[in-house]
Amino acid sequence: MTGWQPAPVTVRTPATSANLGPGFDSLGLALDLHDEVTVEVAAAPGVAIEVEGEGAEVAGRGERHLIVQVVRRTLAAIDARAGTRYAARAAGVRLRCVNRIPHSRGLGSSSAAIVAGIVAARHLHPAGESFGDDDALRLATEIEGHPDNVAPCLAGGLTIAWTGAAGARLVRLDPQIKGGVVAFVPDQRLATEQARGLLPDAVPHRDAAANAARAALLVAALTGGLPADVLLDATEDRLHQDYRAPAMPASADLVARLRAAGVPAVISGAGPTVLAFTTASRLDSIGAEVGTGWHEHPLEVAPHGARVRPGAPAGG
Repeated sequence: MTGWQPAPVTVRTPATSANLGPGFDSLGLALDLHDEVTVEVAAAPGVAIEVEGEGAEVAGRGERHLIVQVVRRTLAAIDARAGTRYAARAAGVRLRCVNRIPHSRGLGSSSAAIVAGIVAARHLHPAGESFGDDDALRLATEIEGHPDNVAPCLAGGLTIAWTGAAGARLVRLDPQIKGGVVAFVPDQRLATEQARGLLPDAVPHRDAAANAARAALLVAALTGGLPADVLLDATEDRLHQDYRAPAMPASADLVARLRAAGVPAVISGAGPTVLAFTTASRLDSIGAEVGTGWHEHPLEVAPHGARVRPGAPAGG
């Protein structure tokens, strides 16, 4: 193994917004706010991590860092598929993370980290081509727990994700959103586990039926460029947002005020970020509804998921 030193790789991953109102655990949208992760493996053992931006406090986790764990797990999975021993050779891992996606805010920061680790490992491994897109989705879902965030992070655009007999699957669609979206990000953080813990074990049949209709309408509205009043109806939810409101009252209140003003608005992912389907130019006119205490991010839909480009050595 003397002199063995694979070239590093840099992966660019988009933020994502899951659920989108009625599409609980199934719909996801890729957004043009990106993290970049450079991964380098070496024969010499050890972990070095450099973080710029969000999540700098986790730089000292070493082997417990999420991306390091995902890289190692993916290399091992490809070894098992290809009958190789590459993971054993990659004893050392170096990371350089440039994080722009807010953490624990409902914009898919964990999914971006997981997807970055999988895509980087697949690119680094000599047998990485044997580990296809379906394999990447299924492994990402196993790690994340649900496919609705990892799907758009991998594929870009608008995705419908579900779990079948063979594991997680996705369909990618090209949304036709007039004017993009605006993410209203609070300073408050909220763990996905905390938000999910507020959900009941059962919901009324009428609410489930209403959400099924709204989710179907939402897909049509987002891909067919339907009028704003249709999108307002299509983003109505009865399955999760109200139940989670006690954990993020300011976000729930903002959604209600925006919707009362005719703006299609939802909780992004598990929250507490609020996603509004509106234009940046309309921000001034809805300023009274928004109020203060929010970081406004006008965004477009990201047409591409995770992308690889040649990278410099981590930290270099």
